Amino acid sequence: MKVATLCYVKNLKDKTTLMLHRIKKENDYHQGKWNGLGGKFEPGESPEDCVIREIHEESGLTIKDPVLKGLITFPMFDGTDDWYVFIFVAPEFTGELITSTEGELKWIPDAELLNLNLWEGDRIFMSWLEGEKFFSAKFNYENGKFKDYTVSFY
Repeated sequence: MKVATLCYVKNLKDKTTLMLHRIKKENDYHQGKWNGLGGKFEPGESPEDCVIREIHEESGLTIKDPVLKGLITFPMFDGTDDWYVFIFVAPEFTGELITSTEGELKWIPDAELLNLNLWEGDRIFMSWLEGEKFFSAKFNYENGKFKDYTVSFY
């Protein structure tokens, strides 16, 4: 089991979201996809500790008061492990973007997010980020192909 965070850093003034185009790492399971930022927990971290550290490491930005929007389980997502991912939105940040070793960082207009090469499940849950309710979901993939999902809102 892997535990991770995924965060969508939002520039509310410009109505853009910071996205990562995964094109730099060899043998990247996400190769060619656009993702939010985040990663695996380090020992002793809370979800908030992890997301703040990961955003800073991957982008150079310091986020303030990330908002936990949901939790998604991805059973056997990469064919070897179940992933449990805490999903955040970060509407407040400081700093300047750095060059990321993970991929190319780009501010994408919110109206164009669904036009990107996203995982199919991301297209579903990204709309939930705007809602008031917390969500808990399970997204099933098989051999990199989306199968189905279940969700509860609280």
